[in-house]
Amino acid sequence: CCPGQSAVAQSLLTAPSTLWSSSDSSASASQVTGITGILQHAWLLFCIYLVETGGVGLSGHSTVLRGGSTSCLSWDPILGYINEQYEQYLQEELLITRQRHIPDTRVHCCLYFVPPTGHCLRPLDIEFLQRLCRTVNVVPVIARADSLTIEEREAFRRRVIWNLRTHCINVYPQMCFDEDINDRTLNSKLRERIPFAVVGADQEHLVNGRCVLGRKTNWGVIEVENMAHCEFPLLRDLLIRSHLQDLKDITHNVHYENYRVIRLNESHLLPRGPGWVNLAPASPGQLTTPRPFKVCRGAHDDSDDEF
Repeated sequence: CCPGQSAVAQSLLTAPSTLWSSSDSSASASQVTGITGILQHAWLLFCIYLVETGGVGLSGHSTVLRGGSTSCLSWDPILGYINEQYEQYLQEELLITRQRHIPDTRVHCCLYFVPPTGHCLRPLDIEFLQRLCRTVNVVPVIARADSLTIEEREAFRRRVIWNLRTHCINVYPQMCFDEDINDRTLNSKLRERIPFAVVGADQEHLVNGRCVLGRKTNWGVIEVENMAHCEFPLLRDLLIRSHLQDLKDITHNVHYENYRVIRLNESHLLPRGPGWVNLAPASPGQLTTPRPFKVCRGAHDDSDDEF
């Protein structure tokens, strides 16, 4: 799931090794649209469903902050979509005769693209991130980082990190889920670089005899996979190499479990069937209502610790 500036996510993740089978580029601002693709990395094939929700805060129904109150919630379509996938999975689990392998359409990671203002997070970003981090794994990303100098980029990163800590926004990888010293060491290095500064590109250029993916400017070529230009390699490694399974585990054992517990607790108000929970599908209001971040991780190690 990629809230943020329109088309940035698609251009960032489009590469020669990616085959996108379908897309919808005519979507309006804050509309949830999806692209299905096959990502090939070495000998591995990944089936990816990318959900793009560009234009957050730019549409006519965007959030207005006045005196600490909010109106016209622009994040409702996104939170509603994420919770709708949890609801579909839950309804499949509650069936007496259910599939052996339930189709998993849940959102495992949300890339939140922050506009490169050079100042700090906008009030809309802060309010939205506070709600998102209680529902899904959130990885903030500085979009169009080539519009900032190196010094401006690092100063902006420090301000964003300060905003996240000040407003208790728990982005991925969450510190409370570091299970051992190796996890703590690896995740600490990643947390120092979050939000990742990335540059999107979908064309290849010839640089010093090499064909590289990048964006050509009057001053040269900004290489997407060059750490001196862009931190896309760090983001790619986190998503499909080092933390892929961890993202899925936290989604299932934390965010989905939190949603499941709340929905099952609501079932005492509903008539029960013979031997199973008779849980009616969630209403649109339930899908967009913010939930407390009280979760339990440890289904794989029989732990009852709560965070």
